[in-house]
Parts: sequence; C-alpha cells; structure tokens
Amino acid sequence: MKIITFLKDWALIIAIISGVVGYFIYSALPLSHDMHLAAGHFVNIMQPTLIFSMLFLTFCKINPHDLKLHRWHLRLLLIQGGMFTAIGTALIMMPHSPLRVILEGTMILLICPTATAAAVITGKLGGDMSSVTTYTILINLLTALLIPTLVPLVHPNPDLDLVNAALLILGKVFPLLLMPLIAALLIRYLIPPLHRRLVKMQELSFYLWAVALSLAIAVTTRSIAHSTVSINTQLWLVAVSAICCAFQFWAGRRIGAKYGEKITAGQALGQKNTVLAIWVGYTFFSPVTSIAGGFYSIWHNLVNTWQLYKHKNSR
Repeated sequence: MKIITFLKDWALIIAIISGVVGYFIYSALPLSHDMHLAAGHFVNIMQPTLIFSMLFLTFCKINPHDLKLHRWHLRLLLIQGGMFTAIGTALIMMPHSPLRVILEGTMILLICPTATAAAVITGKLGGDMSSVTTYTILINLLTALLIPTLVPLVHPNPDLDLVNAALLILGKVFPLLLMPLIAALLIRYLIPPLHRRLVKMQELSFYLWAVALSLAIAVTTRSIAHSTVSINTQLWLVAVSAICCAFQFWAGRRIGAKYGEKITAGQALGQKNTVLAIWVGYTFFSPVTSIAGGFYSIWHNLVNTWQLYKHKNSR
C-alpha cells in the first residue's frame, strides 16, 4: 500500500522522468530502421487508444440525469472556441508568420478539452463535480467540431485537398473524443452488469493516465531532440504554456465567481487533457508544438498542488 500511495503522490514526476529517460534509452539502443518504424507505429496506435480508454472509463461514471447546462458553460465554450478560431484565422491570413509555431501551440492549449481527472480535483476543492463533467462533454464536442474545420486551413497538408484533409482529421478526432461517450452510454443502458463492473474499475483510469503521460512526454522529448526549430522558439513555447495556464485558471475562476461556481469553472477551463494536447500537436501540427502540451501538464499540476495545499490549510 505504501508503494501505491507513493506512486500516486509522485505520479507526475515519475511519468515525466520515465518518459524522458525512456526515450534516451530507446534512442541509444542499436535498433534497425524497421524496428524504429515499428516503434513509431506502436506509439501512433497506443496514444489514441490510451486517451480513448481514459475518457471511456470516466464517462462510465456519468449519470445522464446529473448533467445540467449552466450559463458559465456557454461563456467558457465561447472563450475556448472563440480564441482558437481567432488565432487560427490570423494564421490563415498570415501563413508565413515567424510566430507560426508559437501561435499553433497556443491554439492547441486553448481548445484542449478538460482533463478527465478534473472532476476529482474539483470535488477535493469543494466544487461541483457534475458541472465539470458536463463541461468536459461539451468541450469534447466543440473540439471534435473545430479541429477538423480549422486545422486543414491553418496547417494544410500538401498531399491532400481541404475536404480530404478535414475528413482525415475528423476520422481521427471524432472516434477519440465522442465514441467513448457513446460507448459508455450504450453499455450503461444495454449491458448494466458490465457497466457496474467498469464503474468499479476507476482506479485503472489513473494508471492509464500515468502510462499515457509518460508516453506523451517521450514523444515531446523526441520532438525537442530532433527539432530544427531554434531554442528561442522552444523557450517561447514553454513561456506560452505557462501564460495560457495562468490565463485559463484566472478566466475560469473569474467567470465562475459570477455564478457561484468559482472553483468549478476554474478547473473546467484550466485543467487540461494534456496527453490529448501533445497528441494533437504531434499529429496535426509541427511535432515541436507538442512541447506546449508537455509543459502545460507541469504548470496545471503545480497550480492544482498549490490549490489543494491552500484548501487543506484553510479548514
């Protein structure tokens, strides 16, 4: 039990160290070109699979009767969708901007859905877990709509026209963000015994997150190691991730305060599914943009640690 408690308390640090060290161990191995290709293919399959599994287990806990729409949900959706669209439009109008990589990283962090663990942290801080869960579903829906719509225009694929590029992205994003919800609801109503067993397996979601984060950090480390982008640009991505984190927690708490949901809205907007952010950056933008998601995972966990400490000592 002490080992399990230790792993949970230090999961973020362990995942980051494992990802970084794991990549350098892998890169030092005398593997053939075919083995490297196979490893890359494995990562491309495992990342979305882990994200799907985490969302699926989280959505299995949802009781549709507990989901209620609040006004602050709409305001947060407007912030995420509006800023993502505004930056995307600016990049479409300025395709050769020297700030392209930095702005693409910002786009990812702004549209990234709420973390699956946000409800747990919200509950510990005294917020409304069901409201965060509702927002998690809403922002997943919005993300599944906006990414296939804007990304082909912002970061066009030279081998595909806009329609085919949008359909390709939709084919990757829609199953990843929406199918877990659909599958969880179907199992709830069609196979209740299986649903009850899955609800009891929520501990598994934590371990899936740890593995997914470690793998995502390894991908981010590879992007940094092989990047031809200047150190200055990479440092700007680190800075942007910190700014986006501070802004979204602040904006969420400020808006939520007007509706008596300061903590809940702050977590809904500030705590991100950074594994998804890294995957989106690596898959649909330049691999180096995954740096933004990698560092955001550090910043929002530092914010949460400070909030939990402050809340515990305020009792």
